[in-house]
Amino acid sequence: MSAGGGTRAILAALAANAGIAVAKFVGFAITGSSSMLAESVHSVADTSNQGLLLLGQKTSRREATREHPFGFGRDRYFYSFIVALMLFSLGAVFAIYEGIHKLEHPEPLTSPVVAVAILVIAIILEGYSFRTAMVESAKIKRDVSWWGFIRQSRTPELPVVLLEDTGALLGLLFALFGVGLSVITGDAFWDGVGTLMIGALLGVIAIILIVEMKSLLIGEGATPREHESITTAIVSGRVQRLIHIRTQYLGPDELLVAAKIALEPGLPLAEVAREIDAAEQRIRAAVPSARLIYLEPDLDRTPAQA
Repeated sequence: MSAGGGTRAILAALAANAGIAVAKFVGFAITGSSSMLAESVHSVADTSNQGLLLLGQKTSRREATREHPFGFGRDRYFYSFIVALMLFSLGAVFAIYEGIHKLEHPEPLTSPVVAVAILVIAIILEGYSFRTAMVESAKIKRDVSWWGFIRQSRTPELPVVLLEDTGALLGLLFALFGVGLSVITGDAFWDGVGTLMIGALLGVIAIILIVEMKSLLIGEGATPREHESITTAIVSGRVQRLIHIRTQYLGPDELLVAAKIALEPGLPLAEVAREIDAAEQRIRAAVPSARLIYLEPDLDRTPAQA
């Protein structure tokens, strides 16, 4: 994925969430709706999250050092993990707390029409952000399902923005549900129910992101499609067999490939070097993100001799 695609999605989400947060706080101040307050905090958390994603992109571009010889590509995974934690703590936990408080101490809404108008505007703005993330993600997800894309993507920003925007849109619908039923029934109990639904939704999304970002932060290997492409690229020419291979993403755009390969016996040293160089070129052509490649030549042995 080009960094530009992820950055466009982040900036669109940042602009939308910042504007929505201001509008929701105004709506909460006028109506006193706990659903509006939960959504306001949710938008503030989302706005902060976009800033963290941009910071991760910036710090990940630092040059490698002696202490960090493989660079800082995983900064993008680290900040995405922090985003997931913030979504859980500032979004889900606060919304659940506010929902429980509202159920225990219901208060009538004032000017609910204002809340509805703000929520409708927020849905439009959030829809623009969601559409941008969908368009940018569609460029790289190929024939993989959206759930598969979220699970398999080694680029953290787009899955994060996609899930955030999905949660934001559904959360706005839940807020409309709570405010609407409160107005229809005259019972603020439903506003609290809507707030709890927002909290539960954000909790589920946050847990999904925490699990996925933790896996990336620890280190994930090539995707099944990339692994197949790499193994196919290696076994060619005088490379008789791939003995074993290890891969790991050092960052979203940098894959480490380490493999032991069996070459034809009796090859002179110069020919061995040429075969290794050729294999590296084939790997990079098949998987451009494979930037660090270490191939160890060996003779093909039977399992009993290995």
